[in-house]
Amino acid sequence: MDYLDQNNRGENKSPHKKNFNFNLYKKNTINSINDVEHFLNNFHHYFKYFKLYKIMKK
Repeated sequence: MDYLDQNNRGENKSPHKKNFNFNLYKKNTINSINDVEHFLNNFHHYFKYFKLYKIMKK
């Protein structure tokens, strides 16, 4: 097969790139920050459960 006989144009298309959705990333980031903030605000409750778990484990 000769190099000039090969025509690869249009046979293999590159994969379609996903569009960047800023609002989706913003929503996910805000949800993650809210989850972390909720955990940190209620950390003293979790600490009580950890102590109770250690006592009950013994």
